[in-house]
Amino acid sequence: MCQAVDTEAANEGGSGPPAAKPNAEWLGPGMTDIQMMVNGEAHTVRVSPTRRLVDILRDDLRLTGTKIGCDIGRCGACTVLMDGRPVNACLVMAYQVSHRDVLTIEGLGGPGPGLHPLQEAFLEAGGFQCGYCTPGMILAVKALLDEHPQPTEEQVREALAGNLCRCTGYAGVWRAIRMTVAKMERSAPPEHT
Repeated sequence: MCQAVDTEAANEGGSGPPAAKPNAEWLGPGMTDIQMMVNGEAHTVRVSPTRRLVDILRDDLRLTGTKIGCDIGRCGACTVLMDGRPVNACLVMAYQVSHRDVLTIEGLGGPGPGLHPLQEAFLEAGGFQCGYCTPGMILAVKALLDEHPQPTEEQVREALAGNLCRCTGYAGVWRAIRMTVAKMERSAPPEHT
């Protein structure tokens, strides 16, 4: 499914989802169509090439799990995965996401009901308090575990270096990561030598 979104119409105070205009001949000054995959769905958004990814996700696509914190790429609240790598969505411009694959916290669990094992572990281990940093933290850990299923303490510290939490003290986050790694080890097929 390809969804065209006219962000100018959406920003003119209209209620409900923005009007789609997929066949517009003139895009307006500085406007361009950006095609990208978000959570496994194709989207085309009509935006300024310098519109931030975090604003596209939250305002245009109505995916509000990606949080806005510092606006300068230091807190990690806006972390999403772009082509499997964690990025600060407040620093990624629309032109940089063209023809890329973006995963937000809303897409992590997959198309069906239920939570991703990381989300379950964060709940079970108390890996959050206010929850504001949690989506970015979970996605940063997902990227780490995709690359290193049994990460070292140093790899975990490095992966979380860009994600700040002012509530938990990180003990619950570390428990959640250990729980997830243990579950992954138990569910992995046995190695044949």
